[in-house]
Order: sequence, then C-alpha cells, then structure tokens
Amino acid sequence: MRNFNRLVLNEWFKISKKRTFLVAYLLVILLPLLIGYIIHSVSGDMFKSTLDFTKEMLLPNGLGQALTIIAIIGTAGVVAKEHSQGTIKFLLIRARSRTAILASKYVAVLLYALSLTLVVIAATYASGALWFGVSGGEAGINDILQSVMYSFVYATMYLTLAFMIGILTTSTGVTIGITMFAITIDNIVIHKDFYKYFLFPNMSLVAYENGGAPMPGMTLTFSIVMLSLYLLLFLLVGFTVFRRRDVA
Repeated sequence: MRNFNRLVLNEWFKISKKRTFLVAYLLVILLPLLIGYIIHSVSGDMFKSTLDFTKEMLLPNGLGQALTIIAIIGTAGVVAKEHSQGTIKFLLIRARSRTAILASKYVAVLLYALSLTLVVIAATYASGALWFGVSGGEAGINDILQSVMYSFVYATMYLTLAFMIGILTTSTGVTIGITMFAITIDNIVIHKDFYKYFLFPNMSLVAYENGGAPMPGMTLTFSIVMLSLYLLLFLLVGFTVFRRRDVA
C-alpha cells in the first residue's frame, strides 16, 4: 500500500508541476465571486442567503460544470503526455504492474478534482456571504452536500470518460475535444425509450429532486445503476488497453 501511495504522490507532483496548475484554483476562486457580483447587481434579492446561493451554484448546471471542464483540461494529458513525451517507456520499466501505475494516475485525477471541489465550495460560500449575507434563506447544510454530491458524480463520470479516451487516443487535444463535445450535447434529450440507457440522461441526478425524472420511466436507482455500469465500462476498457498495448 505504501508503494501505491508513492505512485499516487508521484502522479500528483506531475500534475502540480504544470504551469497552469495554480491557474485552475484561481479560476474556481474568482468564478463564484464574479457570478455572485453579477447576480447581486442584476437581481439582488434572487438569493436570500449564502446557503441558498451556494446550493444553486454548486449544482452540475452551475459551477459544477465549470469545475468539471477545468479538471478535464488539467488532467487530460495524464496518460497521453507520457506517450507524446516518450516517458511512458521509463514509467513501465519500473518494478510496478501496469495496473498499479494506471490506477495511481486515476486516483491522482480524482484527488485533483476533489481538491478543486473543496476550493470551489469555500469560494462559493464566501461569495454568497459577501453578496447575500449569512442569515435567512431556505437551504441547509444537507442541501449543499447534496449539490456537491451531484456535481462530484458528474465530474467523476466525465473525468473517467476523458481518462479512457486519453488511453485510447494517446492525444491530449483529442481527449479534451471529445469530452468537451460530450459535455456540450449532454443536455440534448431524445424522446425515445431506449435513450434512457445512454450515459447523458442519467447524468442529471438533480432532476430527481421533488419527485421529478430526466425521462418518463426513469428512477434514481436506475440512473445510479447505469452510471455505475458506465463507470466500470470506461475503466475496464482503459485498463485493458493500457495493459495490452505495446510500447516501442
């Protein structure tokens, strides 16, 4: 376990050495402040308190989506750049299995997303307190935690998709392009019964609030099962290709 932790730490150092590493954290701090200012300027009474503001902003269709995009851009090359820079050969000659090496990269990606999530939570709450005050409102801590859960599930799914694409294509640009395209079209609804088995409609877990559903016949349990299956599929494909690929 200690050896695996070292692999994860090594991957984290690789991510943190990027020139844009701190830019990502700066963005997730500034975005809530800017959005809060704009909303306060246009409609100062839209939110009754910082908790209401934080709950709404942290949903996947708010800052949750921006956070996901930033995390994808920051980690899209975690596998692809090893190939483009030729460092993959030196990585694989170590006394570690390919599965352990790839798993450490995936864990580092999730930790990066988690760190961004924690920063955006703090920044959003601070922005809400600044522009809307800390008293009153209807939302509570549980509502905020629920919003965070929705966004982190959303981010995890797209990061795992990007992780798989990076392994298959070994191209950072293609990985970002395909994943951004998927995020762009995920709000498209096809009114066919078979569409509920696709990834995109099941990403909208927030749609189940207040008894709703993304599509007729769908339930929260159904979406959780579908997301779990897609997550396992992305990881299975990625790990299988990575383990079997010949590296010249």
